[in-house]
Amino acid sequence: MRIIGRYLAVMGAYAVALALVYLFGRLFSQFFIWYADDPVYQVLNWIQKNYAFFMAAGMVIITVAFMWLPYRDIGRIIGATRALSEDAQTPVVLPKHLSEIEEELNDIRIRSLYNERMMREAEQKKDNLIVYLAHDLKTPLTSVIGYLSLLEENPDLPAGQRAKYTQIAYDKALRLEDLINEFFDIARYSFAQPQLEYATVDLALMMRQILSEFEPQLKDKELRWQTDLPAHYEYLCDPDKLERMIDNLLRNAVHYSYAKTPIHVQMWETEQMVMIRIINRGPTIPKEQLSHLFEQFYRLDSARETRQGGAGLGLAIARQIATLHQGTITADSRDETVIFTVYLPKQAHTQKTEQQPQA
Repeated sequence: MRIIGRYLAVMGAYAVALALVYLFGRLFSQFFIWYADDPVYQVLNWIQKNYAFFMAAGMVIITVAFMWLPYRDIGRIIGATRALSEDAQTPVVLPKHLSEIEEELNDIRIRSLYNERMMREAEQKKDNLIVYLAHDLKTPLTSVIGYLSLLEENPDLPAGQRAKYTQIAYDKALRLEDLINEFFDIARYSFAQPQLEYATVDLALMMRQILSEFEPQLKDKELRWQTDLPAHYEYLCDPDKLERMIDNLLRNAVHYSYAKTPIHVQMWETEQMVMIRIINRGPTIPKEQLSHLFEQFYRLDSARETRQGGAGLGLAIARQIATLHQGTITADSRDETVIFTVYLPKQAHTQKTEQQPQA
């Protein structure tokens, strides 16, 4: 459209210019006495007689020029596109009058690079999933097979020792089941992009119910909850997934807490966010490790042979669930205190009720 508009403008300007030259020439020529053998008169007379030819010739030249312009620009665009397909790292550069196309091609270049990076990361995640799956499943599976082999090879074992080996094999099988479930969940959240099934729930009541389920683990380490939750808080979310997120965060706090210390669980709202905070007393996490806490397969006890804890997927799953709800999770640690804060978008119909501290 710009080329056509420019063509019509130039054509109009050309016609006006010829008309002005013609009028100016007639006015100018009236000031002189011309003779038939005067060369200037002969030239001017010839131009006047062939004025239509000059008009047509100029129009043809302008038209050809404007037909050549788009062909030239198309050639530049094709060349830039070819270069883009061969080397997306190099920005596209086109003449100023093609700046819009240059921006669009560079946008395509950036999206292409981004998609390529996402594909590489997705492939790397799949590779990591297979590697860590094989590594983390090997230890409990080997133990299960080993103790079951002992039971098979020694049918006359004393009842007490047989019961001990059976219990150990059972515990290792449960550990194996937990690991498989974690790997299944991270694969589902990373690759399947699950859809949220929204429902309105009492988020405060949900958190109290989850806290009550941890009582056996608390007794083992003599831990205790210190809660600051509203009496009720209706919230629109996917209850199952949000419950899994809170459970993973609490499980992490219980696992890494010092014995005989409190774990603070708080919930409140701001104008735009619903905030959940979990604070526990435990080893200070170095700043350089805080940014890696939510990475898949990352564990503070980085030795993969550790027998405690999960596969290092709990926090990664928790953040992905928060992200699905258009929220996020942050971590902070100082003075042997670890703080996880969940930020969830506040829904329009949530209800704020009386804060009811509990211990």
